[in-house]
Amino acid sequence: MQHTDHGSPRRVGAAAGLRDSLGVGLGIFPLGIALGILVIQAGLPGWLAPALSIGIFAGSVELLLVSMLAAATPLVTIAATVFAVNFRHVFYAFSFPLGQVRRGLPRAYSVYAMIDEAYATYVLLPPDKLSSARIVTGQLAMQAYWVSGSLLGALIAAALPAPIEGFEFALVALFVVMAMDAIRGRRELPSAVLACLAVGASMLVAGENTLLVALIIYTVLLGLRFLLNKRRGTSAPDAATDSDLPQEDDRA
Repeated sequence: MQHTDHGSPRRVGAAAGLRDSLGVGLGIFPLGIALGILVIQAGLPGWLAPALSIGIFAGSVELLLVSMLAAATPLVTIAATVFAVNFRHVFYAFSFPLGQVRRGLPRAYSVYAMIDEAYATYVLLPPDKLSSARIVTGQLAMQAYWVSGSLLGALIAAALPAPIEGFEFALVALFVVMAMDAIRGRRELPSAVLACLAVGASMLVAGENTLLVALIIYTVLLGLRFLLNKRRGTSAPDAATDSDLPQEDDRA
């Protein structure tokens, strides 16, 4: 086997994976710190922060779980919420380059660590640039940023003399920013309106199960929207309209 001047192909791939992870790591690490602080401020044990990061490794779900665990949310609601939030990962596997990852433990870990950032990093790279070592190393590094960030956050929160008032709003702020990005593109504005309708209706009728009922209503509304757009044919939501194009350019 031909080796490069800098080492074996596996070592070169691992080095490339580390470089791949640096950019997304700048976002993953601070969010991990926020998770650790939230765990402590919610009155949960500090070990839960790295435990969630190792055992679940799904950023938005972990942040959501902290408030749900602190509020002693019923298990059925937690399971339904996690399923709804992470359902998109089912479709990631269809286009993620899993075929480039060695069978066995590396591929099993790659499936487990298929977070949004890993998907965005590797699904767009040319196949000839990918290797098992590069993908798995990149995913390992991303999880290391997340675990170390959450551990650091827990340590920081434990050392603070008093909780940071309003810090629990970090999760809400994160999702607000993500929603604003989607709304700015206008293409997903109907989805935002449907989400508001679902939450409003759920608040009126669902009582303590507002989140679960809102997710169910929203899923039904999205299904109806899909069927309606399918009947219209060319006016499907994925098709760019004339009014969308300037916004897409602005975002670029």
